[in-house]
Amino acid sequence: MKEINTFISDSLQKRILDNSYRTLKPENSLIDFCSNDYLGFSRSEELKNLFQTELKKQPEYHLGSGGSRLLAGNHSFTEQLEHQIAIFHDSESALIYNSGFDANIGLFSSLPQRGDTIISDEFIHASIIDGIRLSHANREVFRHNDLNNLEQKLKLAKGRIYVVVESVYSMDGDEAPLQDILNLADKYNAAVIVDEAHAIGIFGASGKGLVYDLGLSTRVFSRIITFGKALGTHGSAILGSSQLRSYLINFSRSLIYTTAAPFLNHLLIKCAYTYLKSMDHQSEIRKRIDYFTKQVSPNLKLLKSHSAIQIIVIPGNDKAREAAQLLQKNGFDIRAILSPSVAKGSERLRICLHNHNSFEQIKNLCELLNHI
Repeated sequence: MKEINTFISDSLQKRILDNSYRTLKPENSLIDFCSNDYLGFSRSEELKNLFQTELKKQPEYHLGSGGSRLLAGNHSFTEQLEHQIAIFHDSESALIYNSGFDANIGLFSSLPQRGDTIISDEFIHASIIDGIRLSHANREVFRHNDLNNLEQKLKLAKGRIYVVVESVYSMDGDEAPLQDILNLADKYNAAVIVDEAHAIGIFGASGKGLVYDLGLSTRVFSRIITFGKALGTHGSAILGSSQLRSYLINFSRSLIYTTAAPFLNHLLIKCAYTYLKSMDHQSEIRKRIDYFTKQVSPNLKLLKSHSAIQIIVIPGNDKAREAAQLLQKNGFDIRAILSPSVAKGSERLRICLHNHNSFEQIKNLCELLNHI
């Protein structure tokens, strides 16, 4: 016991000395430029009212699901919702998971097998990395969006080959060159899996995603979509063939061995899709993205991004943290992303734009940023 407590204490002390110690912070009254609620759905009165209206039509709903989906936790409503989600995203099927982390763990730990090869972008999300680690496949990493480096890895790959990317990267806000990646994958008979967490709601008609927007739905083997970002709810789904859905139901441990999300959550997801299709939310967020990028001084190191995620690189944990604290003191909720979450020397301010941000708020933020 003493050795364990010493290990915990030493590990935390190292984080403190490295200026990388993390703490949880409660909600605040600052102007939101931090959350992933890009379209403002989580605070939308229209969506709340829609949910309450639909809930009244379900007087016999249960508060909990009662078990995993393979036992008591499945519901015909959930399967109907999955069918609707699949149609919306131009996919043969959809399978809902309790979170994006669960979906990525479930997919990558069960599908690739010993002797297969998974090649992932170096900036891929931590949940995908953890899922890949749980597989018995060979694991390779290619330099971010580097097609030549990807092809070098593909030439040496063995067994069934999977290429894994995000359509929009959460820590840089940039896009993967999906068309070129798919062309390379076809050349080497590899399956491409795309995490669309930060593209859903932002790109494509009615926010169907970047894969759909580029007309690549039939060429991508599988997509992971999340509901806790632009859709303002919670949960995730894996899009793919009906055969893939059946495989995951049989082999994906994070689906099989967990209690299913309650009916209330799935009803809210359905309402979020209804609200997503009800008006052009995408043009509103696009206006704010364009406005922000024009207001930021060229002296700042703003990474190129067409997404709602805008990154200003401020090297050094201390400097990035100080910049974030200055912004917070002036009323803006912006957080610093520090190493080891990002590579040392690429510490940054991660600024998320939302439809609930006014143009005046964006202007005031940029004026302050330009004087940092």
